Amino acid sequence: MTRIMIIIGSVRPGRIGLPVAHWVRDRVAASGHEVDLVDLVELNLPFMDEPEHPAKRAYTKPHTIAWSARVEQADAVVLVSPEYNHSYSPALKNALDFLAHEWQGKPVGVVSYGGASGGLRGAAALDAVLTTIGLVRVPVDVAINNPHGQLVDGAFAPDAKNDATLAKLIDGLGRYAEALRPLRG
Repeated sequence: MTRIMIIIGSVRPGRIGLPVAHWVRDRVAASGHEVDLVDLVELNLPFMDEPEHPAKRAYTKPHTIAWSARVEQADAVVLVSPEYNHSYSPALKNALDFLAHEWQGKPVGVVSYGGASGGLRGAAALDAVLTTIGLVRVPVDVAINNPHGQLVDGAFAPDAKNDATLAKLIDGLGRYAEALRPLRG
């Protein structure tokens, strides 16, 4: 069984990332994978406060030690990411930057959302960071255009294209996690 960590990349009040992440969580669990849903609001990481570079793994803060252990347990990662000014959220950047080694050799997929672009510009802006920290991008993106129009009673109601693309992403994460497992040592 693959343990897939889903990170909600927005911390804004009223964010649509929460219902989108719940949809992703339900589909990942229905696919037979174990889920760890990370809400950055609840995680509440301060702005990078470790005295040493993350590559040294010389963590001194309890929140960093706990975050490290949690990420270490994941086999794959899904980022549920909004687009902010053609990029991604600072809270997501901070959560990624807190660690280094823990991300190495794990597959990652992006479920982006935004206006007409579906958040694809923000997803593209993530690429350099994801590569640098050692995550391996699965070549499937779920891009949700104008997601507020897909809310029904506060829940995200995906269209058929969103569901089909997410199924491909989940399948890819499972296959990549197995293939990359020997590299993670």
